[in-house]
Amino acid sequence: MRGLIPESFIDDLLTRIDIVEVVERRVPLKKAGREWTACCPFHDERTPSFYVSPQKQFYHCFGCGAHGSAIKFLMEYERLEFPDAVEELAQSVGLEVPREGGDNRPREDRSGWYELLDQAATFYEKALRENAPARAYCDQRGLDADTIARFRIGWAPGGSSLLNRLGTTPERKQWLEQAGMISTGDRGKYDRFRARLMFPIMDRRGRVIAFGGRILDGDGPKYLNSPETPLFHKGRELFGLWQCKQANASLTRLLVVEGYMDAIALHQAGLPIAVATLGTATTPEHTERLFRSAPDVVFCFDGDRAGRAAAWKALEAALPRLRDGRQAFFLFLPEGEDPDSLIRAEGKDGFERRLADATPLSEYFFDHLGEDIDLRSIDGRARLAERARPLIARLPDGAFRDLMGQELTARTGAQTRFEPDAPPRAERPMQSRSVRRTLVRSAIALLLARPSLAEELEPPYGFSRLDRPGVPLLIELIELIRTRPGIRTGVLLEHFAEREEAAALQKLAMADVVGDADMQRNEFLDALTQMERQADLQRIEFLQAAFAQGRIDADGKSELRALLAAKSKKAS
Repeated sequence: MRGLIPESFIDDLLTRIDIVEVVERRVPLKKAGREWTACCPFHDERTPSFYVSPQKQFYHCFGCGAHGSAIKFLMEYERLEFPDAVEELAQSVGLEVPREGGDNRPREDRSGWYELLDQAATFYEKALRENAPARAYCDQRGLDADTIARFRIGWAPGGSSLLNRLGTTPERKQWLEQAGMISTGDRGKYDRFRARLMFPIMDRRGRVIAFGGRILDGDGPKYLNSPETPLFHKGRELFGLWQCKQANASLTRLLVVEGYMDAIALHQAGLPIAVATLGTATTPEHTERLFRSAPDVVFCFDGDRAGRAAAWKALEAALPRLRDGRQAFFLFLPEGEDPDSLIRAEGKDGFERRLADATPLSEYFFDHLGEDIDLRSIDGRARLAERARPLIARLPDGAFRDLMGQELTARTGAQTRFEPDAPPRAERPMQSRSVRRTLVRSAIALLLARPSLAEELEPPYGFSRLDRPGVPLLIELIELIRTRPGIRTGVLLEHFAEREEAAALQKLAMADVVGDADMQRNEFLDALTQMERQADLQRIEFLQAAFAQGRIDADGKSELRALLAAKSKKAS
């Protein structure tokens, strides 16, 4: 999974970054004692059970058990392979990822998939230039050559043209199928996209990861998207976001529309701030990606019932991510119109005026919740309060949540109080107290809490003779720390991420370690001393058994006398 990225580079990378910053850019965090907490991004929950430790540099969820370093977090949150997660973190701190083994390294980062999908986009682009009806449709929709090139719009011919052109080896055919470009039916394999205008979907690095295809005539769905693949998750991706970032040195606003052509038309008209969801409702992952790209987000929907239902889903997805400094707005279009038709009719200036008049989230929130309520009655005001309170409670702590609570009080007269985001520190500490302690476990837990303790030790280690589970792991940890002075807990855990000991180490890293630095040092050294005594007792028992059975030589007898004498001396 790690490919051939040197372990020393991974250590250096994890030492340079702060996991709190990595997580905070994706999930709103709240300070909780020495740690940070949030509702877990990996499972649905109302009470935060997700903790991030700046001291130990790892995260842990008490609800679903998710845990790991900053690399693991990116892999799980962004659905990245290990090499891509390392690359992402390295770019954030200005490092270049070295590779061992040159060009012959295995392609465990699916670079072959990216290359093949890029070739597919090029194939479709060429096919568009050679297809007169498809070019005529683009002309009819007002698409100029620059826009077609910027979005890499293409044409998928009929039959199995792509399969025949790119599926030249069994491996490439397998890649095409796994990437969702090939389907299998009664007559074998064939192109998934046939006789469609093609829109490549790009990730945040500009790589083609999927396609959307629009049929121009005939049977079939109007739009067809690539299926979910290891590269593409439609609930996370936004069409046009890459082009927005290329066109704007600093994005301050993004406009979310529903169709590919709507987004493209706005870009061509001089509003390169439009992105489109991919045939799905706005998800929490969408809103997090939007707000990480720009502080202001405008959601644009039809003004009919379906459009307003979609808008409310977008609002619910946005609420937990509206920390101070972020704003959401809602733009509802006249019946029968879409952004493409409006930008043609009104031009850039006319559409800009509509954007300026977009409804703030707070106004839409209260209007929507109160549209069937008579606020002149006590019953009606109580109903509004009951509807609004749990939604406002989902907002992050800050001025916006306070003001929303004050507005609810002003509208209903009811006092607005929210449950705390997390139980008191004493009820849910970062450390787990469920670990059954032994000397070895205690020593490992202390070592994970304060890796620098290992730097005081010198081999040979007297306790290494102890035949107990975990002793070899303890020795390995000590040696690893001694070869990498200053290593942090998260880096240690990353070394064992793919080994069977990973789960046990993670649990011990969460174990309750009390006392100040001196107390922890004394407890650690005392545990090692007791383990050394246990090793001596084990050896004495072994030698005494061998003596009783007549299986001991002169050296063994001499060792037994020495051990018994030492034991007697310590006892006195």
